[in-house]
Amino acid sequence: MYSIGLAYLLWFFSGFGMLGFHRFYLGKIPTGILWMCTGGLGMIGAIYDFFTLSAQVREANIRDTLYHRLYGSRSAQAPRYADDAQVRRVHEKESPERVILKLAKQNKGILTPTEVALEANISIEEAKKHLETLVSKGFAEIRVRKSGTIVYTLPELMDNDPSLEDF
Repeated sequence: MYSIGLAYLLWFFSGFGMLGFHRFYLGKIPTGILWMCTGGLGMIGAIYDFFTLSAQVREANIRDTLYHRLYGSRSAQAPRYADDAQVRRVHEKESPERVILKLAKQNKGILTPTEVALEANISIEEAKKHLETLVSKGFAEIRVRKSGTIVYTLPELMDNDPSLEDF
């Protein structure tokens, strides 16, 4: 856990924030380097940090707690930096239906349970169940490729594909 007191102490000893020691402490390495090279962005960034440092410490603690829960501890697989969009994606897992629709749009309306399972991070059986639900509601159809592979189609998103036959 990061300490607000230590962050302010580092801010003070880095020339009132101009050298960015507090940013290095909070894991903001790129902006720490920027602060060192520009004197805290001409002291404007250093003054900004003075007023927002407690919020930055809180954010760093939340970020580290989130990483610890996701990855157990800092490891090679754990990303060191995350932008807001990455953190939001962790909190807001997309519904399988939304994943199916996005994938169908990418694949011109044609899907397999395996593709859905891979993209939505669910089991193949669960993916098939979601696709069957769309079929039962009339939003999707089951088709067979000439090769014999069973696929699910969303007609609204399809191009005409001559390699498909009705099931």
